[in-house]
Amino acid sequence: MKHIQAAVRIHHALISLAILLLASMAPALAATTRSATAVTPSTVAATPSTRQPRLAVVRRYGFDLKMGHNVITVRWLAPDILRIHYLPNAHANPRTLVLRRGNLGIYPPQGVRDNATELVQTSPEMRVIWNKASSQLSVTTAAGRHLLSMDNLATLAGGTTQFSIDPDDSLYGIGGYQNTNPSEAGMLRRGTWLAKAGKQGYSGAPWVWSTAGYGLLFDTLGARFELNSGSIRVSNFSRKDIDIFILTGNPYHLFSALAGLSGHPPMYPKWAMGFMNSQWGINEKELLQIVDTYRAKHIPIDNFILDFDWKAWGQNHYGEFRWNTKKFPDGPSGRLKAILDKQGMHLSGIEKPRIHVNTIEGHYASEHDFWFPGEKPEKDYFSHKLVEDLDFDKPAVRQWFFNPVLRKSFVTGIVGWWNDEADNTPDDTQFMNMERSEYDGQRRFFKQRVWSLNRDFYLGAQRYAYGLWSGDINTGFASMAAQRERLLSAINVGEMRWGMDGGGFRGHPTPQNYARWIEFDAFVPIFRVHGTHNQHRQPWVYGPIAEKAATHAIRLRYRLLPYIYSYQWQLHTTGIGIVRPLIFAFPDDPNVRNTISSWMFGHWLLVSPIVKPDATQKRVYLPAGTWTDYFSGKVYHGGQTITLAVDSKTWMDIPLFIRQGAIIPTQPVLQYVGQHPITTVTVDVFPATQRSRFDYYDDQGNTYAYEHGDYFLQTISTQRRGPTVQFDLGAVQGRYKPALRDYLVKIHGLAAHAIRSANGKLTFYQGLDALRKAPGEGWASGHDRYGAVTYLKLAAGKPCRISLSGG
Repeated sequence: MKHIQAAVRIHHALISLAILLLASMAPALAATTRSATAVTPSTVAATPSTRQPRLAVVRRYGFDLKMGHNVITVRWLAPDILRIHYLPNAHANPRTLVLRRGNLGIYPPQGVRDNATELVQTSPEMRVIWNKASSQLSVTTAAGRHLLSMDNLATLAGGTTQFSIDPDDSLYGIGGYQNTNPSEAGMLRRGTWLAKAGKQGYSGAPWVWSTAGYGLLFDTLGARFELNSGSIRVSNFSRKDIDIFILTGNPYHLFSALAGLSGHPPMYPKWAMGFMNSQWGINEKELLQIVDTYRAKHIPIDNFILDFDWKAWGQNHYGEFRWNTKKFPDGPSGRLKAILDKQGMHLSGIEKPRIHVNTIEGHYASEHDFWFPGEKPEKDYFSHKLVEDLDFDKPAVRQWFFNPVLRKSFVTGIVGWWNDEADNTPDDTQFMNMERSEYDGQRRFFKQRVWSLNRDFYLGAQRYAYGLWSGDINTGFASMAAQRERLLSAINVGEMRWGMDGGGFRGHPTPQNYARWIEFDAFVPIFRVHGTHNQHRQPWVYGPIAEKAATHAIRLRYRLLPYIYSYQWQLHTTGIGIVRPLIFAFPDDPNVRNTISSWMFGHWLLVSPIVKPDATQKRVYLPAGTWTDYFSGKVYHGGQTITLAVDSKTWMDIPLFIRQGAIIPTQPVLQYVGQHPITTVTVDVFPATQRSRFDYYDDQGNTYAYEHGDYFLQTISTQRRGPTVQFDLGAVQGRYKPALRDYLVKIHGLAAHAIRSANGKLTFYQGLDALRKAPGEGWASGHDRYGAVTYLKLAAGKPCRISLSGG
């Protein structure tokens, strides 16, 4: 059946390409998928007089339209989500993997007006208008501002749909960039784009959105988007019953709603917030030497990722899944794991979607029809033996892949999955389902959280603890700079966990390139270095200047771990990760509509890495508000571009700015996550006139107990009112009891002369050192690089309200 589908897809792809060349002469590639045959747009236009849909039934949760035997259901799923489902012959097909399982929601609109000319349904977030005369469906904000309209729903019968939008709307999403493809378009999307998983770092989703306040999601594996001034046209769906979701709101609302439809990412293990070193070409002796050097030099690291070397690749008896005893003699026994456990080091291992044909496991795959259809065995570039790809779309393959041999490797130390080269097939779900196999298998047999890294992305994969890296990229400043739009484009399609081969995969970076790359890498979700065969990416390889700069950046990352890990919780609960394009926070600022040089790291930090060689200055645009240089304390007013002096000699500087209103928890730098219990967390607070908050989160760090309430969550909030500042700790949620005893709060910009606490009097101490040593709560005042500061030592986990009066 899949061979027939493949032939049909080729036929449809050729038709679509011919139509496209005749219409616009613009190049495009046909979207491919094996999960369903693409529905190509009809070349015959619908006849409005006979085929336009008409209102059939008004229901409590929406309404139905009819076109002959075909039905279009319009349903409210939430105040900000509308579903439009075209059902040929009133028939619905199964959902694709884009959508999560279960009920997607249902919502009764709060206002309904039905008269001779139109049907209007409203919620607090949007208004839906069906024009009975023109058969036009329009969506506006609750206040009446036009967002988009569908002027001719009859085209759904031909496999296409079109939306009218404002010509000035900025559009984002759909896809990212392959590793070496041109990426000058940045984040903005115009022209023809294909929703696909792609290969070599590509990120894709049938999802397009705008800072004007709307997003469009389609449940399809593959689609073609034509984005022109004032219109969005979508075709080449994988389902005949076209399923459309209209989302409204600001970017935060859009992506939260998107996660509600497609699924929320589970939590990564806490150690995955730290630094990771991948290497191809290594054995047990060298691994232990490298780990010893990291520890001796006090360079924090949590995860070492092994390439082909770790496994008995090419050997019979499940060599793809077990330790290579020549290179890692203490792997199978668990002795190597025990040694590394004492040093706080985790191991992850590469996994491939192919196995060797002439082996026991290969024969089993042949007997059970596990092979990817249409492929023939070919020589593996590493083992030089015949291999073939497995078909991970088959449930039986997914269940078999996490077999007892691989489970033993997990028990003896391989606790993370680096999945590679599953993007060599024309299948949008092959990579997703490969990681799904590992995720489901690990959750079935073990309590530890899943961590994975993969080389392409299609929306829906995030449900399986799925991280993306940008493929086999080159070294050099140009390649490094081009990672910025890849990072932000991945975020814009819903893949919030992104990383890259820090230092570049191909080639050997210069010391300056390496140092600047590590500084960039410290502010992406997955902090990792890697190089090609026999390349080393340890900081000390690049000389003392680069080592010092890189170490500084790594230690800064570890100081920020409480801040970073709290955003892991936000990612899990809201679908929004720690890296946010500036358009998320400032959607109405035209200056950031395609800004790739800077991004928000969480809600309160703006970072703008240095990506040019020998730079002596850097221009940084700061959006509206007040911004403070993280390192110098210099204050800038937003809405302007500033010029910073750049250290071209020691490469120690990172352009990093604190947004006014910030609440930033930090901790002492550890050599690895969990090295010591954290009993005090420092909280830097920069009060603004608008109330701001931060949800401080912690848990056990490596199991799924958080899904059952075993976590610690406390809201920290603040607000400035003239000469006074209010600071609050909210009630604790969750039952986890961390080692944390107190917060050391630094209220910046205020030297308080009096403090009132709802919990009773706080003792005043002469200076920060005395306050630190105090047995209980208290306060002090002083100065630091940010100016005047008031220090509070407060019990963690206890609600309080404090008013600070300045001079």
